[in-house]
Amino acid sequence: MMITMLVTYAGDAQTPFDRDHWINVHFPLVRESWAPYGLVSADGFFPQGDGAGLIAVAVVNFRDEAAMEAALKSPQTARIMADVDIVTAVKPQRSIVTPF
Repeated sequence: MMITMLVTYAGDAQTPFDRDHWINVHFPLVRESWAPYGLVSADGFFPQGDGAGLIAVAVVNFRDEAAMEAALKSPQTARIMADVDIVTAVKPQRSIVTPF
């Protein structure tokens, strides 16, 4: 059963965040790195309005929970996290959305 991981970045209008790099470099890296482990899709958006303290949200879908766990434990994850440091100093928070 497909599982969704939400990756959120907290901040405000003054928080440095390289949107262009995140969309055009980071997401292709995520897709390339985790596709062999069962990544179905990875997309990002920027909340409108005040964003309730969020400056960016990634929606990452995996084939199932085992695929997500394999991707997160893979050697490629270190490269993905290093790239986050290029985008922002904000540490992302992961949440899992399980179907009901």
